[in-house]
Formats: sequence, structure tokens, C-alpha cells
Amino acid sequence: MELSKRMQAVADFVTAGYITADIGTDHAYIPIYLIEHKISPKAFAMDINKGPLLRAKEHVAACGYEKEIDLRQSDGMKALKEGEAQTVVMAGMGGGLIMKILSDSWKVTCSLKECILQPQSEIAKVRTYLLEKGFLFLEESMVLEDGKFYPMMKVKPPSLSQPLTKSWTDTQIRYGKLLLEQKHPVLKLFLEKEIGVKEEIISKLQKQGGAHADQRMKELSTELKLAREGMTYYDL
Repeated sequence: MELSKRMQAVADFVTAGYITADIGTDHAYIPIYLIEHKISPKAFAMDINKGPLLRAKEHVAACGYEKEIDLRQSDGMKALKEGEAQTVVMAGMGGGLIMKILSDSWKVTCSLKECILQPQSEIAKVRTYLLEKGFLFLEESMVLEDGKFYPMMKVKPPSLSQPLTKSWTDTQIRYGKLLLEQKHPVLKLFLEKEIGVKEEIISKLQKQGGAHADQRMKELSTELKLAREGMTYYDL
């Protein structure tokens, strides 16, 4: 099984030996890859819709992994029991949905050893949510594929019911503290693009004038400041 660059980076985050549940599995590519490469001894391929599960079933059968991969129709993690898996993968879905799935099955979430998340939107909100809930950030990565940037994170769920608030700056929450600290090369490309795009828009708005343009310039100036602060990590 050959994965896309984005999905390969997600699969690479899975700890060897851990049973993995892939939420929103679609074609079950990640579970198949994990079994094929003997990274996970067993995997769950879970999706809320019957259509993707039927496609997943066909792929699993074609690879001969019916015994190793358990297919389940599930709304998020609701069909997963505590202790059945050590790793959960949620990739290619909105940040709001990821937060909802984690919250809706909180006992299962806290029973996991790691969550590998690749939100397609609201990334700063996801990081804020995880920090407020007491998750520990283990790793972060970012890939550029077909002109799009995909950030992802590997986090350890809280073992205590009491949230452990971590103090991150606005820049770290927006772009990823671990990504900044490791001077990730793909994040640098992203920041350079962010700065260039925002500077260009601000320049056009300055010529346009008006109350709406002024408000938008104010918002963009704040965002530009954060992006420039992010770039300072690469000067250290």
C-alpha cells in the first residue's frame, strides 16, 4: 500500500506495536498500511457512512487482512470501547469535528496512549482545545502536497480529569510550538507565503480606503505580526 505524502506523514506518527483506530477511514488505506508494514498488530477502520465502509471492506479483503482489520460503522469513536486501541488517527476532517469526536467519547479518549490529528481547518482552535484539556504535545509535523500545507500533531490524552493548562504564546498556538522550535522547513515556506500574501492584501486595502478596508487591515496587521514573530524562530 502506497500512501500520499500527507497520509504517509500521519502513518509515520503511529507508535509501533500499538493497536490503531482510524476514524473516518474512507478507503482504509492507513489501517492497511499499518498492518502491511507490521506497525500495528491490529487496526480498526471506522466510518459513519456505509459507502466508505463498503469500499474499505473491499480493499481490506483484497489485501487479505480481514482478521487484522476490524471494520465498524461508527459516529466518531462511539463504537470503540475503552482499551480496545492505544492510538486513534483522525486525518482529513475539520478541526471542529475532531474536537467534537474527542469530547463526545471522552472516556475512550482518556484511555488512549496517543491521538494523531491532522485537522483541515481551525488548527489554532484545535491546539487551544488540546492544551486546555490537558493533552501533552509529543510531536508536530507539516507537509506540502499539491500546493497545500497540512499540519499534523501527535498528542497524549490527559490521564487525569483535571485539565492541565499549558502556556503557549499566540504565535505558538497559531503555527505550532514544536514546529517553530524545530525550525520545520515546511512551516518556514508556509510563513513566507503567509507574510507575502498578507502584505499584498494590506497594500491593496490601503489604496482602497474606507471603514471596511480599515477594519480588515487591522485584522491582517495582527495576523502579519504573528507570522513575522514565527519567522524569528528561524533567525535563532
